[in-house]
Amino acid sequence: MSARRAPRPEDRGRAAEQTRERILDAAMAEFGAKGYAGARTAGIAARAGVNPQLISYYFGGKQGLLEELRRRWQEIEASVAAPDASFGASVAAHLDATLDRPDWARLVVWQALGDCPFADAEEGERYAQAQRDRLAKGVQRIRERRDAGEVTGDIDPRFALLVTYAVVFSPIALPQFVRGLLGDDPLSPAVRRWLHDQLIKLLGAAGD
Repeated sequence: MSARRAPRPEDRGRAAEQTRERILDAAMAEFGAKGYAGARTAGIAARAGVNPQLISYYFGGKQGLLEELRRRWQEIEASVAAPDASFGASVAAHLDATLDRPDWARLVVWQALGDCPFADAEEGERYAQAQRDRLAKGVQRIRERRDAGEVTGDIDPRFALLVTYAVVFSPIALPQFVRGLLGDDPLSPAVRRWLHDQLIKLLGAAGD
């Protein structure tokens, strides 16, 4: 019998990356379902089909998983819609980014409720400042759309952005209300189209 060939370094690297991604996918599902406080590393490991010790090895524990998921969500948010997209196209892109990733969106809701702690106060302030900067850019973009006649001139851009976020996240944050009102799966394509169309009508965007 010939000796068993040792895995090549690139194969080991690929396997390690696949394991990391399985753990992150499992953490996203576990955090989305139970929140940070309710999630357990044993449950994450079981979902991923790995030894719980690998969570500490790759991420340093539950907090490290949360920080990596936050970082990835920020990357997604930064590239959801093209800078020159119309208001209607931008709303559609944010609906898709949110509802195509319900576990990610649930994690955002848990965080908004204060369930997802930061490693320290400094990290929390950095994240809060980055969020304030994103919101300020969003308000400015809506103000520019309003000045260009794309969004109704009778609405405060801050309120327009707040309403947009509320509508986009409603199938995640208020699924029972969406189902009760529309009689359909909150994540269905039909509900997504309806939310998009009604939001555009509400804010008075032209030509979408």
